[in-house]
Amino acid sequence: MTGLYFDSAYIAKCYLREPDGPAVRALAGSGPALYVSALGMAEVSCVFHRQLREKTLTPKTAAAVRDLFLADVEAKTWHLLAITDHLLRRVETITRTLQADAFLRAGNAIHIATALDYGFQEIWTNDRHLLTAASHFGLKGRSV
Repeated sequence: MTGLYFDSAYIAKCYLREPDGPAVRALAGSGPALYVSALGMAEVSCVFHRQLREKTLTPKTAAAVRDLFLADVEAKTWHLLAITDHLLRRVETITRTLQADAFLRAGNAIHIATALDYGFQEIWTNDRHLLTAASHFGLKGRSV
């Protein structure tokens, strides 16, 4: 598939004032289509809520970034890739073959399985665990 696969942390950087945010926004605006697992909808929503809970965002700002994110999903700025039974079975398969000492959380496994199933060669993230795990499956973990 042609485009960039972002994990949820990178999507959140497009809406929040975070380290590397300007560079991630520049990458996102560079032209290729942007893809994420449908899991990203839930994860990004939870990031916004965490920022509200931690008082990093005001209620008004949290509502605004949520609305902007949803508008971008509706406008197909973010192409959400479905989580299917097949994909969840792929998660089971990739964890079965993973080295015992490798660290892999369920959300990251879903991102890896999604990227693999849709033919991506790389995943854009700043999650150090996902960056490390990607290489176990022939994916290149990329960060700005």
